Amino acid sequence: MSKNCVNVAVVGMGIGRANGMALANNKRGKVVALCDLDQSRMEDFAKELPDSVKYYTDYKEMCQDPDIDAVFVGTPNQWHVPIGLEVVKNGKHVMITKPLADSETAGEDMVAAAADAGVVNMMSLSTRFGNDCRHLGHLARDGYFGELYYARSRSVRRNGIPAWNLGFIKKGGGAFRDMGVHALDAVWWVLGTPKPVHVIGTAGAKFGPYGRGYGWDRKYTKEIFQQFEADDYAGGFITFDNGVGLQIESFWASHQPGEFQMELFGTEAGAKLKPLMAYRCDDDKEEDIQLKPTERMRSWDRIANHFISCILDGIDCEAPLKHGLMVQKMMEGLLRSAEIGQPVTFE
Repeated sequence: MSKNCVNVAVVGMGIGRANGMALANNKRGKVVALCDLDQSRMEDFAKELPDSVKYYTDYKEMCQDPDIDAVFVGTPNQWHVPIGLEVVKNGKHVMITKPLADSETAGEDMVAAAADAGVVNMMSLSTRFGNDCRHLGHLARDGYFGELYYARSRSVRRNGIPAWNLGFIKKGGGAFRDMGVHALDAVWWVLGTPKPVHVIGTAGAKFGPYGRGYGWDRKYTKEIFQQFEADDYAGGFITFDNGVGLQIESFWASHQPGEFQMELFGTEAGAKLKPLMAYRCDDDKEEDIQLKPTERMRSWDRIANHFISCILDGIDCEAPLKHGLMVQKMMEGLLRSAEIGQPVTFE
């Protein structure tokens, strides 16, 4: 690896395209290889890249390429860990799209393997690295809100089950692991990544198994939608060791308007993510304050820049895989609570 450039391979031509373009456009990054089962998808993406690339349909073969320094994994959930394990086994740095895994056990295996390999390991989290979320997080760390004691976060789609890849709707996928992870990870980071203690949740599928809620003018046959084995909604309440309470919700389909929202409750001020606002009472006078981030950058570019800086400059990673594992534990705990009909306590 050059001290001035990181050669990256991108696996998965879905979310891999956004992350791959950001890595390729970084002055210290270069996309040198693509990996996907569909050759045409790789060739289509390669047209947008500034440099020529190698094509792989076998991720194990790709991971043995000595010209590759780091790998971005952007496949459906069930393949994050199998590919990630192969990446770190070959001594390469790894970045994985959300969520970390399709199960808590798989996530634990991934974190342990990355730590043993001593490589840079990072989650790609577009909401956490977005301008507005980072601004709220920095305000929280500066004490602007006083003590944050309660929060609500939700991701709601009216009509948007992503069945273009069956991995999303099969076991290990679902609305909570797909979109709820954004709502959960972002608010957990703003709150200071406290340790979860208890969770109680509810989850189910009221639209997907019946051929409804797929949206985007997509129609699926009964043969497809009867394979639905995940949640199309999930919600619950998490308590943390510092006393903070969090209400979390995620819907792929619902008879409600689409929304992505975070709400913070603090002793000195509260806030909303969309629109980015703070709310205070000064001497009993109510104040609504429009917040403006001081640092503006596309989240994909910020993610790419941070990953490359961790590799080349040795800075501490702000979103290591162990953060992804803790979010995975909270998600799995909520879904397990919904399944057994009882609260779940974290070890």
